[in-house]
Amino acid sequence: MEEPLCCCEYVDRRGRRNHLAACCCDCEELDDGCDRWLTCKSLPPGALERIADTIADRLRVPWFSGAVKINVSLVPPLVLLPVFLHVAALHFLLGLIILTSLPVVVLWYYYLTHRRKERTLFFLSLGLFSLGYMYYVFLREVVPRGHVEHSQVVTLTCGLILMLAALSRAKKDPGYLPIPAGNEKPSHQGLHNKSIRGSSGGLHGISGAASSRAVNGEAKGYCSMSAEQPAGVKKDWCTKCQLVRPARTGHCRLCGRCVRRLDHHCVWINSCVGEQNHQAFILALSFFMLTSVYGITLTLHTICRGRSLFVALFYCPGAYSDYSSALSFTCVWYCAIVTAGMGYILLIQLLNISYNVTEREARLALRDNTGRRLLGGLVIDTGQYNRGLLCNWGHFLSLGASPPQRSAEDIV
Repeated sequence: MEEPLCCCEYVDRRGRRNHLAACCCDCEELDDGCDRWLTCKSLPPGALERIADTIADRLRVPWFSGAVKINVSLVPPLVLLPVFLHVAALHFLLGLIILTSLPVVVLWYYYLTHRRKERTLFFLSLGLFSLGYMYYVFLREVVPRGHVEHSQVVTLTCGLILMLAALSRAKKDPGYLPIPAGNEKPSHQGLHNKSIRGSSGGLHGISGAASSRAVNGEAKGYCSMSAEQPAGVKKDWCTKCQLVRPARTGHCRLCGRCVRRLDHHCVWINSCVGEQNHQAFILALSFFMLTSVYGITLTLHTICRGRSLFVALFYCPGAYSDYSSALSFTCVWYCAIVTAGMGYILLIQLLNISYNVTEREARLALRDNTGRRLLGGLVIDTGQYNRGLLCNWGHFLSLGASPPQRSAEDIV
C-alpha cells in the first residue's frame, strides 16, 4: 500500500511522486531554453508551452493531504492590480497611462485565451479581487473622512452581498444537457451531421394535446403562440456530445457541453450563460451596476465636495494633493471604466431579451446574413422567437421555472 502524501509532497503531471523542495530540480526544458537563449539559438516548437506547463505544475502550496496546485491565472490580478493602482495614484500622467493600458491588456488576454479555446480563472479572479479591493479602499480611505454615514456604508455592503449571491447562483448549472451514459449513441439512423426538422412523425413533433406545454423553452402561458414551431427552428445532432440537441441549444467549445438556450460563454463567471442561470446573470449585472455607481457617487462627494458627479469625475481640483485622495480618485476612475464595460454588456443583454434572441443566435444570424440590425446594430432580430416585448420578457422570466419535458407522445 502506497504511503500517504505529506504536506509538501504531490503527484506531478507525469504521475511521479515529488516534493516542493525539489521544485527547481529536473528542469530539462528550462535548462535547454536557457542554453539556447545564451547561445542565441531559437527554441524548438512547443518549448515555451512545456516550460509553462512545468512551472504551473510545480507552483503549489503545502496542505494537509499533499501540496495543492495553484492556478497560475489567479496570481496576476492579486499581485498586479494593487501595484498598478498605487503607482497610478502617484501622478496624473501615470494614472492616465495605466488606466488606459489596463483595458487594452485585458482585451488582449481575452483574445489570446479565446483563440486557444482555453478556460481561465483570470477574469473571475480579476473581477472578484477588484470588488474586494475597491471595498477595502473605500473603508480605509473614504469612510474615515467622516462624510459617509453608517447607513450608506450598510447600503453599499448589502448591495455587494446581493451581487455576490446572484453571482454565486449564476455560477451554477446553466442548463447542461445530460450526456448519454456509457458513450451510448442514440439509435437514430441518418442523424449524424444532419439537422432533424420537426413534423408530426419526427423526433420533436408536437401533438395537439401538447399545445399547452412549453415548446423548446417557449413559455405558452404568457402569450398565444402556435403549437407548431416557427419556420427555421430545428433540432440537430451534436457530434461532440453524441446527442440530439433541442432547438436553441448550443455546444460550448470551452465547457465541452451542450447548453439549453445557450446565450454565450462568459469569461467573467468562467461558465456558460444558459436557460438555468440567465436570470441570475442579469441580476448580478444589475446589482453590480447599482452598487458600483453608488460607491462612485459616495467617493466623489467625499473627495470633491460641492461638485456634481459628472463634473467631479473629470474636474476635481486637489485630488492629487495627498496620496489618500489620489488613490481614491484613481480607484473611482478604475471603477468607472469597469462599470462602463459592464453597463454595455447589460444593455446588450436587455435588448436581446426584449427581442427574444440570444448572443449565439445573433452571431449566427450575422454570419448567415439572416437577421435584421436594429437600434444602430445594437441588437439583431432573427424573427424566429420574437413575440412582442411583453411576451418576450414573460418568456425570459419563466426560464428555469419548469424545464420542458418530452413525453412519449412527443417522440413517435
